Amino acid sequence: MHLLGNIIWLVFGGLALAVGWCIVGLVLCVTVVGIPLGVQALKMAKLTLTPFGTTVVYGGGAGSCLLNVVWTVLVGFWMACGYVVAGVLNCITIIGIPFGLQSLKMAKLALWPFGAQIA
Repeated sequence: MHLLGNIIWLVFGGLALAVGWCIVGLVLCVTVVGIPLGVQALKMAKLTLTPFGTTVVYGGGAGSCLLNVVWTVLVGFWMACGYVVAGVLNCITIIGIPFGLQSLKMAKLALWPFGAQIA
């Protein structure tokens, strides 16, 4: 079932989102200062490719918390808002509920990516 969900996800926009995250991640990794942000963007690309069947494990220490606050202020809030809106719109229909839940999972990661591991 996870395979079918991932295929449908990729066909209806997941692949485009993953490519966008990869481009952003690679552009950020060009500069030394942007490497930590680029790694988080590549983490989002990985989750966007196969959201069904993957879990996000949150952890990290004080350093991750500080970086997450900076991330949230700079870009994370707006990205999370976009994923929440997509998730709510998907959850309106019964068929879209699994996809909405995946969007909400990505919203949480978009808001707080540092210290998170995708398993």
